[in-house]
Amino acid sequence: MTSGEQDETPGTDHGYRLRGGRQPDVSALTNVLAHRGADVTEPLIFLASGGIGAGYVLWEFTRDGSKPLVLGFRSQWQHTQFWLKSTVERLGLRMDLHTTRGARGAAKRLSAALDAGEPAIVQPDRFPLGYWYLPEAADGIGGHLVVAYAQSGDRVHLDDRNRAPLTVERSALDKARGRVGSAKNLLAVVRTGDLDRDRLADAVRSGLTDCTRRLAAKSTSFALPAWRKWATLLTDERAAKGWPAVFADRRGLVGALLSIWEGVDPAGMGGGHLRDLFADGLAEAAVLLDAPELEAHAANWRDISRRWREFADAALPEDVPEFGWMRGLTARVREGVTAGDAGQQAAAEAGTELWRLRAHYDAEDPFTERQAGSLFTDLGSRLRDIHTAETGAVAALSQVTTR
Repeated sequence: MTSGEQDETPGTDHGYRLRGGRQPDVSALTNVLAHRGADVTEPLIFLASGGIGAGYVLWEFTRDGSKPLVLGFRSQWQHTQFWLKSTVERLGLRMDLHTTRGARGAAKRLSAALDAGEPAIVQPDRFPLGYWYLPEAADGIGGHLVVAYAQSGDRVHLDDRNRAPLTVERSALDKARGRVGSAKNLLAVVRTGDLDRDRLADAVRSGLTDCTRRLAAKSTSFALPAWRKWATLLTDERAAKGWPAVFADRRGLVGALLSIWEGVDPAGMGGGHLRDLFADGLAEAAVLLDAPELEAHAANWRDISRRWREFADAALPEDVPEFGWMRGLTARVREGVTAGDAGQQAAAEAGTELWRLRAHYDAEDPFTERQAGSLFTDLGSRLRDIHTAETGAVAALSQVTTR
């Protein structure tokens, strides 16, 4: 089918099925594999990729005074290109992966893929794409994987878990791909979708082993100790990066709390804490691997998912009117993206209002020192509980993966 022909099947655009998804990177790969004919679910691809991760970074931006959080919940969250390459290799598939710092060469390769009807996985910066309606302060922060699958005139059709066609100007996509130097205009084309049950089972076993090994490491940035470090920083009055010091005047605190909720809740851009997706994968793996004991592990991770939801709710309580409004606006932006081009006006209105409110409250002092201290103590306690639960769950799961 050429790029100009349209398949009118519901949920299909230019011969490409828009399946939606939960975690952007995992769903991008899953949806491309499905396009190639592989019958595989996102939860199982998630397990094969290494499953869940852990990571915490608090930024302090001088240009606008904001202090947003970056939370890593996917394995190898800090190295998306490596994550993609290692996942495809583990699945035993063939993929052409290209990187270049040259804008012209990058654009030429994308055009060649689209002209050939080949869905291409790319990693654009979110801000230049426009459809997330982020403020200028987000320019250059980075983005997740999306699939470019067709071009009509000067607009490219993207799969970012949307259920209806979502298009961006080709010039905006080219700019977004080259905005972050480390992404190197990534372009990946999966050449085969041949994935039999035995190969998938081997990949899932390997991914689970890798998951437990990485999470059990001692790194305070990229393993479970990151949660313990964050819990300590929430109440450490001496550390320069401690929250009592960083938010001494409470300015920027609302934005940081919104970052927690947006990062943990599935309504956020990154798909949330992913412990629920991991649990779903374990339940499916119990059948695939003929390992019924994984059902109990799935239940354990569903309980941990509940703890993360409660943690996010404690950070940004819905019963505080301003916080409830910002939560709703965040969800409406995501809903607008899911609806594709038809949802862009609603997403634009919600995004504009969301960032107006965030900037307003970041410049204010909505908490007393005592209120902030009490909040930090509560969040720290909840996070320590999560760290303990995840440490135990990973240790228990490792007993299965090392058999």
